[in-house]
Amino acid sequence: MRLSEFRQAVAEEFGDAYGQVVTSDLILVDLGDRTPEQALKAGISPREVWLAVCRAADVPRERWHGAGLPAQPRG
Repeated sequence: MRLSEFRQAVAEEFGDAYGQVVTSDLILVDLGDRTPEQALKAGISPREVWLAVCRAADVPRERWHGAGLPAQPRG
C-alpha cells in the first residue's frame, strides 16, 4: 500500500474531514501509542498503519483491504 492509497482508504472509510481527525488524533496502541501521522513519519508502512487504524476504529474486517482498493487474497 502506498501513502496515497492509505490516504484514499482513510478518506473513503471515514470521509475527508473525519479522516483528518482520525489520522491526527487517534492513538494506535498497536504502534507504540502513536497517531497514524506519527507512525507514518516514524517510517511505519502505510499498510501497517491502515490495519492498526482498522482495528482501533472497529472497521468491519471485510473493509480492511482499504476502501476503493482490491481485496487481498485470502490464504
